[in-house]
Amino acid sequence: MVLSSLDKMIHLQKNTANIRNICVLAHVDHGKTTLTDCLLSSNGVISSRLAGKLRYMDSREDEQVRGITMKSSAISLHYAKDNEEYLINLIDSPGHVDFSSEVSTAVRICDGCIIVVDAVEGVCPQTQAVLRQAWLENIRPVLVINKIDRLIVELKFTPQEAYSHLKNILEQINALTGTLFTSKVLEERAERETESQVNPNSDPGEQVYDWSTGLEDTDDSHLYFSPDQGNVVFTSAIDGWGFGVEHFAKIYSQKIGIKKEVLLKTLWGDYYINMKAKKIMKVDQAKGKKPLFVQLILENIWSLYDAVLKKDREKIDKIVTSLGLKIGAREARHSDPKVQINAICSQWLPISHAVLAMVCQKLPSPLDMTAERVERLMCTGSQTFDSLLPETQALKAAFMKCGSEDTAPVIIFVSKMFAVDAKALPQNKPRPLTQEEIAQRRERARQRHAEKLAATQGQACTEPPRDGSALDTSPKGEETKGDEHQVESMALKSLPQEGNNQESFIAFARVFSGVARRGKKIFVLGPKYSPVEFLRRVPLGFSAPLDDLPLVPHMACCTLENLYLLMGRELEGLEEVPPGNVLGIGGLQDFVLKSATLCSVPSCPPFIPLSFEATPIVRVAVEPKHPSEMPQLVKGMKLLNQADPCVQILIQETGEHVLVTAGEVHLQRCLDDLKERFAKIQISVSEPIIPFRETITKPPKVDMVNEEIGKQQKVAVIHQTKEDQSKIPEGIQVDSDGLITITTPNKLATLSVRAMPLPEEVTQILEENSDLIRSMEQLTSSLNEGRHTQMIHQKTREKICEFKGKLEQYLTGRKWRNTVDQIWSFGPRKCGPNVLVNKSEDFQNSVWTGPAIKASKEASRYRDLGNSIVSGFQLATLSGPMCEEPLMGVCFVLEKWYLSKFEEQGASDKHNEEQRDVVQDSQGEEEACSGGGENPGLQDGGSEPLEKKTSQKGESSLTDCYGPFSGQLIATMKEACRYALQVKPQRLMAAMYTCDIMATGDVLGRVYAVLSKREGRVLQEEMKEGTDMFIIKAVLPVAESFGFADEIRKRTSGLASPQLVFSHWEVIPSDPFWVPTTEEEYLHFGEKADSENQARKYMNAVRKRKGLYVEEKIVEHAEKQRTLSKNK
Repeated sequence: MVLSSLDKMIHLQKNTANIRNICVLAHVDHGKTTLTDCLLSSNGVISSRLAGKLRYMDSREDEQVRGITMKSSAISLHYAKDNEEYLINLIDSPGHVDFSSEVSTAVRICDGCIIVVDAVEGVCPQTQAVLRQAWLENIRPVLVINKIDRLIVELKFTPQEAYSHLKNILEQINALTGTLFTSKVLEERAERETESQVNPNSDPGEQVYDWSTGLEDTDDSHLYFSPDQGNVVFTSAIDGWGFGVEHFAKIYSQKIGIKKEVLLKTLWGDYYINMKAKKIMKVDQAKGKKPLFVQLILENIWSLYDAVLKKDREKIDKIVTSLGLKIGAREARHSDPKVQINAICSQWLPISHAVLAMVCQKLPSPLDMTAERVERLMCTGSQTFDSLLPETQALKAAFMKCGSEDTAPVIIFVSKMFAVDAKALPQNKPRPLTQEEIAQRRERARQRHAEKLAATQGQACTEPPRDGSALDTSPKGEETKGDEHQVESMALKSLPQEGNNQESFIAFARVFSGVARRGKKIFVLGPKYSPVEFLRRVPLGFSAPLDDLPLVPHMACCTLENLYLLMGRELEGLEEVPPGNVLGIGGLQDFVLKSATLCSVPSCPPFIPLSFEATPIVRVAVEPKHPSEMPQLVKGMKLLNQADPCVQILIQETGEHVLVTAGEVHLQRCLDDLKERFAKIQISVSEPIIPFRETITKPPKVDMVNEEIGKQQKVAVIHQTKEDQSKIPEGIQVDSDGLITITTPNKLATLSVRAMPLPEEVTQILEENSDLIRSMEQLTSSLNEGRHTQMIHQKTREKICEFKGKLEQYLTGRKWRNTVDQIWSFGPRKCGPNVLVNKSEDFQNSVWTGPAIKASKEASRYRDLGNSIVSGFQLATLSGPMCEEPLMGVCFVLEKWYLSKFEEQGASDKHNEEQRDVVQDSQGEEEACSGGGENPGLQDGGSEPLEKKTSQKGESSLTDCYGPFSGQLIATMKEACRYALQVKPQRLMAAMYTCDIMATGDVLGRVYAVLSKREGRVLQEEMKEGTDMFIIKAVLPVAESFGFADEIRKRTSGLASPQLVFSHWEVIPSDPFWVPTTEEEYLHFGEKADSENQARKYMNAVRKRKGLYVEEKIVEHAEKQRTLSKNK
């Protein structure tokens, strides 16, 4: 096949049934980009000799240097089979865990995927992750088992061993698919059950519990990978060959005379052939017979490799002639056996044919999109498809039909924005000159030359300088006239030249319905856009004319400026793109940040947001080397934020610009991009900012030397009591069980707060349901403001009830009685893993029901000030007392909340008093303030009008939730929460990575050494069947992970490589404030407890970074200091 012309591609785009949108997914280094190279060479995009060496889709320099893919990039291929022509939009995606967000963007716009698995390493952690991502997006996978040549050359397996090894890999992958399928079926069954509970009319006899009921009815045979189904291909991309079972079935059906259908079923599996009877039977292993797959397929490949590696000329020639191939003289004489293998195999078993034929047969076209997938894309948050507007539901038909007529709504999904050098855009490329233009230019150059000659001769023959100069100017004038046209064109060219060194952003998108045309007006829907809101804002509804619409939040209108065909490193301009195709759209950088839904009708909802496997956790602060370049940095960071789907850009309260990335390699790439492409300035980068969380635990039963607390003799209680006294100032009462009672500075309100640690399971539930809590919060706030617009949908209500039930299940026992009903707020940011519980009798308020409606004036007063209490709690949970990090897993109980009886009187008096103080201080009369509070009548007339104002103000000050009293309440509540924490045993929580390491047996010891040095903990270690590889699963604190991958590679000479993924938060067991107090602890740890306390080390590091006070002794041993005279 030759390189297809652009016209051919445009023609193919129109036949939706023959389009395949696929992505290549795999673990890092399993051969995705090499496989893509082989497919490209079949289209003539690159030479077949360079396939695998060029890595064409890795267009960035750092991708080529590191040898890993870092971004997903698309290319369109043409494939013809049985008089049918197919257009294959292929997306190559990264396998490194840091860039798994790129996989999410690729998977969203595809209909099928190729999962590549290394024949030696088998299923790896990232293989599981990409399979799960494909599964979540409802796209169909096919399997390519790559690097089979390694089984022959490296592991030196016999064909029989290789067969059992391949069978093993297939089983592993099918087991994975099975678990994903089972969980899905059980989930659906659970949903059906909840529905049947809602409709209790169903027959009670049906309710017998059997966990496998849903599984037995559902057919899952089509999900699994099996060569006889045609969804598995065995390849060696580097040697350019690959085959499916079908290829050999065709050959042998002619040779042996057994039907092709029979061979298809029996070529994989334990079948053997009786050549005399020409029958196929089930293998009887005792007879030592070989399965068909080994006998007819693998042995031929093995013997070819054997002949070439041993340089057996006769045998090679015999094989080549029997296969009817032609090998060029250069390849036949080449000394490298790999070149010969490639030359023979790529003709005998061309990899591109095997893979592309499987893709065209087994993967769906855009027309075969399942209804289930459409519904999932259109339902954001906790909505269900049935709850959407009827106009919105009508769009489902447009999705399924993929219609290209003018009436079809245009729906496009942009999955990411990527930056392209403006010079690479088709409109900025220098176009080849036509013959006339070349002739014109030649003529112009000749003229100029002649004029120059004339000028120099004229100068030589005329002596007087004046005439000479006159002579000299005339040709120049003529030249400018003749060249005016060129100057103009140069001026036109120089304008874009200035913008040329900038990056131009192109949207990586797919048309789901309708035809995208250049210059078409279209709506850009942000992730929070809602068609319901549109109906509310626009009285005429969706039939309103689209030109003069009022402002609707999260919806903008833009024009499709340029449409591009994505061809790997190249872009080709297009006028229109029919539905079902992948395309690039220019000119959206001002409208789309990372991803968006574009639609020609406002009734379309925004698509469900992309699900990212890796959470960004590695933070660094960035600043320019020269402060004057700050604007460029800010601009550069904005561009970087747009260009990378996973990166986050924050500006902290301290004014630092923070970059949040998914891992070290990702961080490095972002910084390189910032320096070289987006900001183009020198930047300095801080040490990684490691996030921690603060929490409290139950009081420990044993001390640091495992002795029961309270039993031993106290030696130095001085340490401990000193600390305890310093923690809590005067005027705050502390009970023995940790209840803090504190009064506001104006003595009007008294709060009693206690802190309790939440059970681990509850913290986990709160973290998982943060989106649900956020939507609950929005509902309560809209109710409080008196807007009843957001009606709770049935499904959401069910989810809230289920969430509440889960909390009640774990919060049991005497101390948690009725706690769940009394939850007032979550924090920080109203959706975090901490809880505020209201147990005060005067005022009931719950996050589930909203405030208790009481007509009494007192209750309304409490309610108005309730927001101040919640704000205080939010502030306290956002930065804890240890090192100003957010809290996690803490429950604050407001036991009592007492507002003084005279508060209206008192507040007004207090207010007047404060105002008076101001007036009197300015007059310089200090002695008059003493009795002013009780007797407001004794004031001099000067402040009477002021006093009237303030008394009115004073009465409203309590009900006014923004008055000075509310500020005092916020501060008091925050202080109360902090002190309540400090009287309990405080602990730090560290972010943890799960770390998967594959290593050979001989370097295991070194891997363990590196792990233990970095506070890692090994969870399990297992040997991979059939190989000498061990898989180690461990957890490692994020704080210790920097440089971990490099160190492991160095120590093991590159034989072990780790995969780090953020997993959870874990409490660091040591107490950051611990000092030895008992005799045993003194004996064990010494007086100063010099052994480094992990938690304290982390705490002090964070405090130092934030500029907080750190308790450190500068001089440890004063007696050892030398005097100056001795140092001479």
